[in-house]
Amino acid sequence: MKSEQLWARQPPISSISRCNSPHYMSKQRHYIADTTDLETDGSEVVAEVNGQEVAIYYLDEEYHAIANFCPHQSGPLCEGNRKGKVDIGEDGWQVEYSDEIYVECPWHSWMFNIKTGEHAVDDRYRVPTYDVEIEDEKLYILR
Repeated sequence: MKSEQLWARQPPISSISRCNSPHYMSKQRHYIADTTDLETDGSEVVAEVNGQEVAIYYLDEEYHAIANFCPHQSGPLCEGNRKGKVDIGEDGWQVEYSDEIYVECPWHSWMFNIKTGEHAVDDRYRVPTYDVEIEDEKLYILR
């Protein structure tokens, strides 16, 4: 009988579930830099957000945010070079260039698409990307 009484006093699961909480579902906005810090194409800035480094890149008049770690061995991804992807054709001679921009991890040369976070070769790997908002010439990421 006591267990029935305890059960009757507990709130419904939906009222205590974290998944239904508006704070759990919404992303927080974090200030990173001013737009004047990223005026030239290809520029970047790295900032810490809740203990994790995030980089914002300014490419082709757009801002893109990506986590500053390589999933291979947690290297500082955004310290690496930016480059396009080059594929060798099936015949072994033909070279195909991609318009996408990748950042190459300085530790072991793993490459990730700055816009999508996708690995250049292996679909199993991805780096988190974040939405960027601009307000009053200030850059924010949503995380």
